[in-house]
Amino acid sequence: MMIMIVGVLASCSKNDHIDGVNPPDPVSGDTVDIRGSINTAVTWDSSKVYRLRGYVYVDAPGVVTIRPGTRIISRKDSAGVLVIYKGAKIMAEGTVNYPIVFTSGEPDPQPGDLGGVVLVGNATGNGNHSTLEGGVDDSHKDFGGTDDADNSGVLKYVRIEYGGKAVYPNDEINGLSLYAIGSGTTIEYVQVIRGLDDAFEFFGGAVNCKYLVAYNCADDDYDMDDGFHGKIQFAISIKDPAFTDAKTGGDLSNNFECDNTSGSGLPYTTSPITHPLLSNFTAVGPNNAAGTSADYGYGMRWRRGAQFEMANAIVIGGQKAGLDIDDDPTAQYYASGVSGFRNSFLHAVNNVCQTDKLSAPSILTAETLQHLVTGRDGSVLYADPAAIMLMDPFNDAQPNVMPQTGSPALSRGARFEGHLDNDFFDKVTFVGAMGTEDWTLGWTAWDK
Repeated sequence: MMIMIVGVLASCSKNDHIDGVNPPDPVSGDTVDIRGSINTAVTWDSSKVYRLRGYVYVDAPGVVTIRPGTRIISRKDSAGVLVIYKGAKIMAEGTVNYPIVFTSGEPDPQPGDLGGVVLVGNATGNGNHSTLEGGVDDSHKDFGGTDDADNSGVLKYVRIEYGGKAVYPNDEINGLSLYAIGSGTTIEYVQVIRGLDDAFEFFGGAVNCKYLVAYNCADDDYDMDDGFHGKIQFAISIKDPAFTDAKTGGDLSNNFECDNTSGSGLPYTTSPITHPLLSNFTAVGPNNAAGTSADYGYGMRWRRGAQFEMANAIVIGGQKAGLDIDDDPTAQYYASGVSGFRNSFLHAVNNVCQTDKLSAPSILTAETLQHLVTGRDGSVLYADPAAIMLMDPFNDAQPNVMPQTGSPALSRGARFEGHLDNDFFDKVTFVGAMGTEDWTLGWTAWDK
């Protein structure tokens, strides 16, 4: 059953009574409170504002259709989490000019006012996480199955702002959490802004995505684990130099963090092995700006038995390292060519390439890694990121990662070889997330 309580903003007392302490939201039209569970077809449209009150579960055969321009808000007293559970669907298809926005309903928005958006599917994973993170109820903790073509619906032209409900230390909800989501799901043109934890986290599954933006989130922007084996093309990662989440146990905030398993319950070699196929990313780290948090780590951290193939990318401004390879199996995958950072540009403030946590350094030294990156994989290292000639990548308030005229990102030429030579990837000619067209115009937001 879905519980909805509607209050017209001109009638303050009813909403005040419902929420206990909060006045109505300063928006036009009606505000509709959403609680409990949904197991039928419902439609949310821009004539109203929808306020998530705590965890809202959409269960099969429920379908939530969200029209262009609709706002879904949350107050900090009851950080809203929308969970699209196995067999249910979300059909959230905005437009360039009328994106769908999940955001804070507070007059002074802060990270954690919103919980986040969680999709749970039936695709395959390796069991590294046995249940969902983030304090969901017991009846919604399980995820995954055997259907890599599973369809959880559509997210298109969607922004998710001020997410990251903190349940316990080291257990926050991400902006967009994707648990065993299948390739039948459409995820395109999604921006996650100013979240307390990761922007996008992929827990297994085979979902394919295009046109993603992670902006000023506190932990990792693209976190992939549990045997994730999908594809992503055209994506941006921008870090606020001063903003990281609370760290314990030597954790760091990175543009990319990719694991196979944690190693505590299942060995790093557990199958299916995390192996994303990635192309046309632009990832911008803090670049040692004034006030940079000591908890910033790497442009890319590949570890705990993960495999990866990234091509035609630009990764700049990593604080402690640009490309970090941890643990024996991850290093062996890179040394053998199973993994690779190919036809890409790389810069870091310190240690452009490094290896760590190897039982024997000879498996893959930092020097050997650098030779593989620049030789076998055909990537280019830059001492000065300005030489890549992007418009204004380190301007956090209004970042611009478009290449300037004459940029090597436009002239080098992209390569789609091996596993990246398939129909999913658009065979563009540029390196990085953008060529001569800015696909972020109209639907994204900055300076938050």
